[in-house]
Amino acid sequence: MKIMPRTKRHRRIRKKVSGTNDRPRLSVYRSIKNIYAQLIDDENNVTLLSCSSQDKELRGKVKGGDSESAARLGELVAKRARERGIEQVVFDRGGYVYHGRIKALAEAARSNGLKF
Repeated sequence: MKIMPRTKRHRRIRKKVSGTNDRPRLSVYRSIKNIYAQLIDDENNVTLLSCSSQDKELRGKVKGGDSESAARLGELVAKRARERGIEQVVFDRGGYVYHGRIKALAEAARSNGLKF
């Protein structure tokens, strides 16, 4: 079975990047139409928080898969994380290039209080 290049990059990144309960991993997945983000505690194998561009709070406000919706998703992730007392995270770009939607999400999360 052929492994996609993004999957190879993501596996390579995951060897080094791991989340804890104090500093969870902010994992990003992007599809053609939407973008998704999760805060994951890898020590206990638990997803602490998940958001997507399809959430109720974003549904009428965003288009779906563009940079603006990624930025709004970054704001939402940061807001929900701060509500749960999470200040620091480890950023996992998921094998994607740090550009466009991934960069917009990361910068919006940083500017709204997450440290990474």
